[in-house]
This record gives sequence, C-alpha cells and structure tokens, in this order.
Amino acid sequence: MSRIGRNPIPIPKGVQVSVADGVVHVKGPKGELKQLVPTGISVAVEDEKVVVKRGGDEPDVRALHGLVRALLANAVSGVTAGFKRELDIVGVGFKAELKNPREIVLSLGFSHPVVYKAPEGIAISYDSKANRLTIEGIDKQQVGEVAAEIRSARPPDAYKGKGVKYADEVLKLKAGKTGA
Repeated sequence: MSRIGRNPIPIPKGVQVSVADGVVHVKGPKGELKQLVPTGISVAVEDEKVVVKRGGDEPDVRALHGLVRALLANAVSGVTAGFKRELDIVGVGFKAELKNPREIVLSLGFSHPVVYKAPEGIAISYDSKANRLTIEGIDKQQVGEVAAEIRSARPPDAYKGKGVKYADEVLKLKAGKTGA
C-alpha cells in the first residue's frame, strides 16, 4: 500500500470537505477548491479526517493513490494558509512595475516591456527595494505555474546570473573565457 496514500488528512477547524459524484469540494477561510477523483480511487470523510482508499492493486490505480492524497492535502492547506512563491529579479536596470494586484510589467533588458496578466485567484506583489516578486494563491499548482511563466520571460543566464530566478534557487555560475 502507498505510504503517502494511506495517511489520513486531518481537517482543521473552519474547513469543510464534501465528496459528491467523484469530485471533492474543499471550502475554507481563503476560498474554495475542487479536486476530481479518478476511477478506482474512493475518498471518504471520517471523523474530521479525509481518507483515500484504492479499489484494486493494478499499477495505474496504485500510482494514483498517493497522488490523489497529496492533491487533497494541498487543497486543505491551500484554503487554510495558502501558498507563496518568491522570485528575485537580478540585473542592472532589471525591474518590475505593478499595474494592479494581478498585472505586472517587467523590464528585463529587452527592447520592449514584458506584460504578464495573472489568472483569477492569484495575487502578485512587488518589493522594489529587494527587487522581489511574491506570487500568492490557494492553488499550489497554479501558483507554481505562474511563477514558472514569469521566470521563463528571462531565466538566469549561466555566466552572470542575470534574469528572473526563484528566491531559493542556487545558481552555479560558469567560468568565462580566460585571456591569453
């Protein structure tokens, strides 16, 4: 049995979890999330805990067991605490400007500014002193995807480290050419 899949998910106070027609609805103080449950996996709410069980021992069902449990645990923690991802903008003249909490204009050394509009449910904040973007939301997958899309506008280069990088990312810079 899956080590992750067999662990029950405790439901904190203020969070409601309901299962109906193969969809799990998680509602909490920060918002509401839905998670589809694939066939072969069953989800039940038993005395303030969410329990994920699998129907058989086929490899496909076994693979989904731990995945569904992890996705539901992320949904529960997302509606209670939310998720946050931070990006650093490194480089002389590289900066960002916030138009509103969901739209940002990036100056990354191109001849044109890069405009990024975040999807619904994502809030972006910018600290100009530290040159740091903060992406927040209740859906872990969506927060990570937005951070990856912003980073892809100008990923850090291998020689100077200039560009947009994750705050916890450690870059190993290459040595440049040596003069004769």
